[in-house]
Amino acid sequence: MSDRKQATIRLQSFHEGENTVQQLPAEVIAKGSALYVRYEEPKMGPYQGETRTTVKLTHDDLKIIRHGEVQSEQAFKLGQKLPGFYRSPFTSFNLSTHTKSLSIDLSGMTGSASWAYDLYVFDEFSGHFSISLTIQEAHES
Repeated sequence: MSDRKQATIRLQSFHEGENTVQQLPAEVIAKGSALYVRYEEPKMGPYQGETRTTVKLTHDDLKIIRHGEVQSEQAFKLGQKLPGFYRSPFTSFNLSTHTKSLSIDLSGMTGSASWAYDLYVFDEFSGHFSISLTIQEAHES
């Protein structure tokens, strides 16, 4: 069994009544007890550079690392408030996430995760987010 596969991911986020769904190609890599999902973020405008995102999943926590035009780190562990940061050409700030719910269900190179958290920017409450991630192996044609 290969420890690197092509996949399709479905990302759904819910924030302040707005529901966003994205379906994106991804690469899934298994290393030890962790599963890494890497994908390119869709460009939101003509002047936006590339941002690559890596989601690291283990049985009880999750980390999102973004590289490129946007650089950020967010970590999620149930019941904990964890530090992170956000940097772009336009702004940068420290943030933290307080994870309210976290469910990770992986089977080999596929599975799903869902989590809800309160986001704090400079220790000020910034909003509540609910996110779900579904990983499906890409079908070979």
